[in-house]
Amino acid sequence: MKLEDMSLEKLWELFSITFTDNTGNFKDIYLDEEKKLKFLLENYITRISHIGSTSIINIKTKPIIDILIEINFDNKDIVKDILLNNDYILMSESLDKISFNKGYTRTGYADKVFHIHIKKYGDCDELYFRDYLNENQLKAIEYEKLKLELFNKYKPNRDLYTDGKKEFVNEIVNLARVKYKDRY
Repeated sequence: MKLEDMSLEKLWELFSITFTDNTGNFKDIYLDEEKKLKFLLENYITRISHIGSTSIINIKTKPIIDILIEINFDNKDIVKDILLNNDYILMSESLDKISFNKGYTRTGYADKVFHIHIKKYGDCDELYFRDYLNENQLKAIEYEKLKLELFNKYKPNRDLYTDGKKEFVNEIVNLARVKYKDRY
């Protein structure tokens, strides 16, 4: 059975949320994938960044590398086609974002798993969030605690888990935008 044909419940079961310590090895995995993406999308990337919990030091994280690729969104269809033709799975598409996954197989996670977020240049709240938590360890620990609580409350429902983090994430992004002003 293809992943596209599986129910949401089956996908949640197959790709259950797990946590691991962030020992720093995620940065090297990111850098390897960054090289591949730069090669594939060489003329279309305005900025590429390691985001998500694997980019935040000293907190438990899902072993999934999130990557933000900012582009001129006039090129979104070209970028989409390139990724689709290179083993990335289209997960969602809206007017201002395209999401891909890599490392999801019919039998579960591959050794390395990636979520690729394609957005227009400058749409980068994720960078503010990452930097603020890396510079404010107490907030990072608070985020880790929230994630573990949501996981225990909502497993295996990934959507409720993700929705439960939104208020905290928005709070941190707002604090970071004030602190860092026009960093990005």
